[in-house]
Amino acid sequence: MKILEVTNVDFSLRQFLLPLMRELRRRGHEVVGVSADGPLLADVRHEGFRVVALPMARSLHPGAQIRALLALVRLIRLERPDLVHAHMPISGLLARLAARLCGVPVIAYTCHGFLFNQPGPRLRRGVALGLEWLAGRVTHRYFTVSEEEARAARRLHIHRHPVAVGNGRDPAIFRPDAVARAAIRQGLGVPDDRVVVIAVSRMVRHKGYPELLAAMRAVPDAELWVVGERLASDHGESLEPAFADAARPEALGARLRRLGYRTDIAALLASADIFVLPSHFEGLPMSVIEAMLTALPVVATDISGPREQVVAGETGLLVPAARVPPLAAALGRLANDRTLRRQLGEAGRTRAIALYDEAAVVAKVATLLEAPPPPG
Repeated sequence: MKILEVTNVDFSLRQFLLPLMRELRRRGHEVVGVSADGPLLADVRHEGFRVVALPMARSLHPGAQIRALLALVRLIRLERPDLVHAHMPISGLLARLAARLCGVPVIAYTCHGFLFNQPGPRLRRGVALGLEWLAGRVTHRYFTVSEEEARAARRLHIHRHPVAVGNGRDPAIFRPDAVARAAIRQGLGVPDDRVVVIAVSRMVRHKGYPELLAAMRAVPDAELWVVGERLASDHGESLEPAFADAARPEALGARLRRLGYRTDIAALLASADIFVLPSHFEGLPMSVIEAMLTALPVVATDISGPREQVVAGETGLLVPAARVPPLAAALGRLANDRTLRRQLGEAGRTRAIALYDEAAVVAKVATLLEAPPPPG
């Protein structure tokens, strides 16, 4: 088959879709990546994939979305794929609509998180739900990354046959690594016995950074490493004022390290002691899987996605979203208990290997894409 893998930005193509593209190519399919242009597309092209950059936009501006839709229609008519596999809410909607207009035989979609679950005005969330429902009518194969979202898709009649496929990372890459830990800590001037809390995500408000920065003030025996950057397409308020306030000597001061965008995430995780993701909403975050595979105890919010990954009290701790005191208490508890950190981390790695092994996940998705679509 000729398959178009369509997403919104270069980051998601590189970080989320590339393993699946490799598996599909290994099975003999012709795979073409499609997203907005960006520097991370070079990594995908370096592996021999053809990638087409289109004017995809992560906004609801009608003009931008019409341009993206027309570009997708032109591309699909030119490529004549057997299957279009779309990802992310807006790009997924447009790609499925364009595929339907062009008569593509099989249209697939992977939901990485429902737009209508994101905080915002009720009208916007209602419109998002309506569009998701309409797009479901033209989707032959509907996947979600979490079990909870598959149940929601059935309950809300978004699709008759949603399948939870999960997410995955390579346990051979994300693993405890004493050598990497020593090298990273030496490079940063961090003693081996200092407790390090690490957060890895985009620099956006819904990842819970204001709460995290406030909570860390109550955990004086640990420092915080923040890994990630704000994408050019990200919306919402800037986090710079919150970080500037946290960097004051009377706040976190030197206990806050902003490491920016990094390609050595596996080594950084192996150098830390606790992973934290205090998001307000998620799909099934890759960063939690990476941390679990690295045998880090995870502190996450009790929301869809993370609560499916983290077994509270066994592989990590769950706290209410957008609340500082419970987050501070969870981080403090782990910072002061090395034995508990080790127990939760080891249990987390065992769980992640069983459920989130990248090879198994991409093989499952590839097999589902190859199978005949369900009736109806």
